[in-house]
Amino acid sequence: MQQRSLGSTGLRVSRLGLGTMTWGRDTDEHEARDQLIAFAEAGGTLLDTAAGYTDGDSERLIGSFLGDVVARDEVVLATKAGISRRTGERVTDTSRGHLLTTLDASLRRLGVDHVDLWQVHVWSDRAPIEETLSALDLAVTSGRASYVGISNYTGWQTAQAATWQRAVPGRVPIASTQVEYSLLNRQVEHEVLPAAAALGLGVLPWSPLGRGVLTGKYRGGTPSDSRGASPVFSGFVGAYLDDASSRVVEAVARAADGLGWSPLEVALVWVRDRPGVTAPVVGARTAQQLRGSLDLDDKQLPPELVQALDDVSGGL
Repeated sequence: MQQRSLGSTGLRVSRLGLGTMTWGRDTDEHEARDQLIAFAEAGGTLLDTAAGYTDGDSERLIGSFLGDVVARDEVVLATKAGISRRTGERVTDTSRGHLLTTLDASLRRLGVDHVDLWQVHVWSDRAPIEETLSALDLAVTSGRASYVGISNYTGWQTAQAATWQRAVPGRVPIASTQVEYSLLNRQVEHEVLPAAAALGLGVLPWSPLGRGVLTGKYRGGTPSDSRGASPVFSGFVGAYLDDASSRVVEAVARAADGLGWSPLEVALVWVRDRPGVTAPVVGARTAQQLRGSLDLDDKQLPPELVQALDDVSGGL
C-alpha cells in the first residue's frame, strides 16, 4: 500500500487508514485481530481509534495486539480525546485538564508511552480554543504524542486553530483534520478542504463509504446484520437512506457495473483521490468486509466517471 505524507509534516501514513470505532462491541477480539492482520499484510500502517470508542475497549484491544499481531513501530497509532460517555450519555469536554487526563488513560490502555497522532475529537465552545490547543502543545513537549490533529472542525474553526498554532514560535503545528467526507456528504469541500490546503493539514476522511450506504447493501432494504439494523447505529445510517442519497448510490452501482468493480471500490477510490485527501479511514465489522477495501492501490477512476459522480452528488 502506498505511503503518503500527512499534510506538510514528515509523518508517513498508509493511503488507507483502519478505523476501530466498533472494536470491542460489534467487532469482537477475534474479528479485530483478523482485521489488523489483513490490514498489516496489505501494507497498511495508519491505525485510528479514540478514547470514546466503546468506552475505551477499542484502545484496550489494540493494546493487546501490539507486539503480538504487529510490532509497535510498524503502525502509526492515532487516537482522540474530547468525547466520552462517562455519564451514560455523550459528553464533550475539551478543557486542558480533561484532554491530558484522557490521553494518559489512552496510553495506559494502549500499553505505549506515546501515540504518533493525537487528535481533539470535536470542537467545544465550553473551553477556550487557546486552552484546548495548549493541551496539544503539552502532549508533544512531554513526549506523549509525536504529532497532533483536530477532528470534526468547521472551516473557520480549522483555520483559527491552525493559525493560532502557527502564530507564535514554539507552538506545535496541527498536522491533520479528520472529517466526514464521501459522495453522500461533500460539505467539507466548501470551507474545510480549502482551509486545510492553505494551512498544510492532511485530511483523513471518516465514513468514506457514506456510513456503509455506498456499498449498495441497503438498496433492497435494511439487512438484519447491518449497522442500519442496530439500535446504536440505525439513526446514523438512516440519515443517508433518503431519495437524494439513493440517486448517488444507483450512480455508483452503474459505474461499478461498467468497470467490473464493486460499489465499495468506486466510492472509496473517489474519495481517496480527492484533492487534499491523505487517507480515508475505513471501518468494517468483519475482516471479510475489510478485505474488499485493501486491494485498491492500482485502481483509478476514469475522468468521465469522476465527473459523472461529481455531478450527481454535487448538492450533498
